[in-house]
Amino acid sequence: MAGKAYKNAVAKIDRDKRYTMEEACALLGDTKISKKADETVDVAVRLGVNPKHADQMVRGAVVMPNGTGKTKRVLVIAKPDKAKEALEAGADYAGSDEYINKIKDENWFEFDSVVATPDMMGQVGRIGRILGPRGLMPNPKVGTVTPDVKKAVGELKAGRVEFRVEKAGIVHAPIGKASFSADKLHGNLKALMDLLVKLKPSTAKGNYVRSVTVSTTHGPGIKLDTTQFS
Repeated sequence: MAGKAYKNAVAKIDRDKRYTMEEACALLGDTKISKKADETVDVAVRLGVNPKHADQMVRGAVVMPNGTGKTKRVLVIAKPDKAKEALEAGADYAGSDEYINKIKDENWFEFDSVVATPDMMGQVGRIGRILGPRGLMPNPKVGTVTPDVKKAVGELKAGRVEFRVEKAGIVHAPIGKASFSADKLHGNLKALMDLLVKLKPSTAKGNYVRSVTVSTTHGPGIKLDTTQFS
């Protein structure tokens, strides 16, 4: 049955066409496979960079204007005054050594993002080997090491997505759910692509945005015309 649904979805896409962002986002709702689950919509962007070189590492964070359809559980590691501020801003957990020890000793991971104040990074470094491989280590480059915990928590809860180019030069990011309207998906995709273009390393040679493909979790990929990003 899933095979038939996939074939039906593929039939709706012109494999020889390269779509505009608006056209692709309008198609996504028709290419989802699951009738029960609200599939995530993902984008894969292949960039003309070599991530082995530090000056070509593309990473950042974007606040999706229309949210992601998923509420993140946020842990803030901070001293009491900032922890209180974080909880008032909507953080799920906030504290200092008690949470560092809980992660270290109990392998506790009931959260999706970690924010830390700069004065706590020495202590957070003790669990860097645990958080790092999971992509959870706070980083000032993406705004998760900051004294402004209220802003960080607000953005994460609103739909802030962090991204980092992988070894093959590809950036993967979620831009919403299949149930989103085409306009909402387009708004999120545009926000991400605008930032990626802005982050182009000065040392990157040739075409920067090599390919862009959007798809639902189980659906076929829809290829975009890359000239709209140059």
